[in-house]
Amino acid sequence: MSAKDAPPPLPEPLLVEVADSHTHLDMQSGTVEEALLKAAAVGVTTVVQVGCDVKGSRWAAETAAAHENVHAAVALHPNEAPRIVLGDPDGWSRQEAREAGGDAALDDALTEIDRLAALPHVRGVGETGLDFFRTGPEGVAAQERSFRAHIEIAKRHGKALVIHDREAHADVLRVLDEEGAPERTVFHCYSGDAEMAEICAAKGYYMSFAGNVTFKNARPLRDALAVAPLELVLVETDAPFLTPAPFRGRPNAPYLIPVTVRAMAEVRGIGENELAGAIAVNTARAFDY
Repeated sequence: MSAKDAPPPLPEPLLVEVADSHTHLDMQSGTVEEALLKAAAVGVTTVVQVGCDVKGSRWAAETAAAHENVHAAVALHPNEAPRIVLGDPDGWSRQEAREAGGDAALDDALTEIDRLAALPHVRGVGETGLDFFRTGPEGVAAQERSFRAHIEIAKRHGKALVIHDREAHADVLRVLDEEGAPERTVFHCYSGDAEMAEICAAKGYYMSFAGNVTFKNARPLRDALAVAPLELVLVETDAPFLTPAPFRGRPNAPYLIPVTVRAMAEVRGIGENELAGAIAVNTARAFDY
């Protein structure tokens, strides 16, 4: 294993326990049990496992049912919706080629997400939203239809809505306004600027910061974190992606949350214990556990 692929070392444990509000254990190496033990050893005692398609959402629900400290969120990722409707003949999505299923296939997939969202250990509907980075204009209609359906599912089941917003800020905010956002709405891997953070704050949306808040070029994210109300701030890994500096490019996992928490505390000018305490309370409130 090259140094690039080697897991980063365990950070100094947090003294106040926190939750990783967004992770993908099914995409990480090792077992769920190993990941949870390693995380708990540094004070990360709860994780929200997030599904991105029907199969991953079923896995999230099963994993949450089997582990007391795992909560599930279920959804079709914004890039999954156009794949279902339009297919993926040329592999644009970097997944296996797929036949087009049309609107009926999207309806079937949404019906299954709806079924899973009713389960008690499923605490969120997401990640859903809009992604104009990877999906071209032909996929926008499918994305938006899927997003609106997920908002309705979240509201009907009284679950948190977990939003994936990539290069689509204005449209995500527009759809939330048009549909009426659920009572608890989380912008996962918050990617807006300080101005957008003020809009989210006014609407009571949670902002979850990932390891990219530590990246050199992430000044706008740090500016957003500086103005976000403390009671709306969450932390996440989005593991195995977005590993915080100085380990950028190596595999991410929930046990690296302390690295991001410490960087965030510095931006806020408060102690890590105070920030961790706030994050723990906020995550439990956001996901109603």
